[in-house]
Amino acid sequence: MTAARRKLLGQLQRRLAKGTLRTDERTLQRHAGDKWFATNPPDAVAFPRSAKAVAEILKFANRHRIPVTARGSGFGYVGGCVPVRGGIALSLAKMKRIREISASDFVAVVQPGVITAELQDASEAKGLYYPPDPASRADCSIGGNIATNSGGPHTLKNGVTTNHVLGYEMILPDGTIEWLGAEPDGGEEVGGYDLRGAAIGSEGMFGVVTTVLVRLMKTPPAFKTFLGVFESVDEASQAVSGIIAAGIVPAALEMMDQLITQALEEAYHFGFPLDAGAVLIVELDGLAKGIEQQAKRVEEICRRNNAREVRLAKDAAERAALWKCRKQAFGAIGRLSPNYVTQDGVVPRSKLPEIMRFIRTVSDKYELRIPNVFHAGDGNIHPLILYDERKPGQVKRALQAGHDILGKCIELGGSVTGEHGIGAEKIDFMAKQFSKDDLDAMQQLRRVFDPKKRCNPHKMFPGAKRCAEFAQRAQITA
Repeated sequence: MTAARRKLLGQLQRRLAKGTLRTDERTLQRHAGDKWFATNPPDAVAFPRSAKAVAEILKFANRHRIPVTARGSGFGYVGGCVPVRGGIALSLAKMKRIREISASDFVAVVQPGVITAELQDASEAKGLYYPPDPASRADCSIGGNIATNSGGPHTLKNGVTTNHVLGYEMILPDGTIEWLGAEPDGGEEVGGYDLRGAAIGSEGMFGVVTTVLVRLMKTPPAFKTFLGVFESVDEASQAVSGIIAAGIVPAALEMMDQLITQALEEAYHFGFPLDAGAVLIVELDGLAKGIEQQAKRVEEICRRNNAREVRLAKDAAERAALWKCRKQAFGAIGRLSPNYVTQDGVVPRSKLPEIMRFIRTVSDKYELRIPNVFHAGDGNIHPLILYDERKPGQVKRALQAGHDILGKCIELGGSVTGEHGIGAEKIDFMAKQFSKDDLDAMQQLRRVFDPKKRCNPHKMFPGAKRCAEFAQRAQITA
């Protein structure tokens, strides 16, 4: 940090409430990155408790050309909240109040630092639920979900974050406070352009969200949750296509391959068959009578596609145990490998068997194990590339394996992200997935919100900051 910037940060510190801006080494290192491998410490970390404080910080930073990187709980996977060029890491961890849950209007008003699971639990206590449920729901924040438009297992039927965020207060980079979309005391319909939707998924590059109005739903009166056991991922994928083709849209449709189920069985002893090539979790919800017929069709389709077993969760406890296993899949990987990198690609559902076969060839090519867990209903894959950073060459091979998989997703007509975002990791893929005109249009939209590119700079767009350079800066050797 230069002497000039240190002096400026001292001025900002005196403007804010005591303890809001910190520059001690421990705090800087704790806010240097997320779950991606590369990090870079900021010059200062801000912990505002109000929109007014956020506005003050952004206004000051904009005036003095200091980059600002907002962060929620730091649980991203693509370096989205890494302060690539230092500046201020703006943590929203202190803004974590659930201000209101309205059982009559089916909405909640929350701050961005609220953990997703806490909103879900508070909603359930009133007979409501918040559908977006990333596997990291116990750790990720609502603000982070908005930044990357997160989804999760239970969004196949009811939609992802953008479908459940009605409006929000955003502080623009110049300190201006704006409300986009529906307001808490107004109706859901808003005239004009959908700027609310435009900023969801912008990865903190448009401004900082400080208050959120979310849509809640009535908790379904009945559930039927199946575990289908298949000899191969191909057969399980065919069952997925068959279920959707039959006009059935489950609440969730998840798949796990053999390596994942073996790790989960060792950890939780649920009763997963260790020799199965793949298991499929299918959850139906709705009126009890309405889902009975669907349940019969789901079982028929699974058996027609050579499911050797189809289990129905016998009660709420068994259903909860099954979902606990699915959502702890990433954590169970620690039993297989000291390190892993998770990818987040999308392919058309019909291409799931092909991408799984390709991942097996990548595993053989780089001599790395790659277990798979994914949202089969919408083709959102999460291969977990296992490596040991202590062994020479494995980091490099793991990164290249991920690169090959994402490249294949584009080739198959998909995308390099479904919910984790682009961040610093996937910048190089943007020019492969989008045309120059597409990227120019995105940049023009960004400049409407952030003309000087102060918010979360050097992310997403080609030429901003290449992954290879960043890895080298982080002193990762392969």
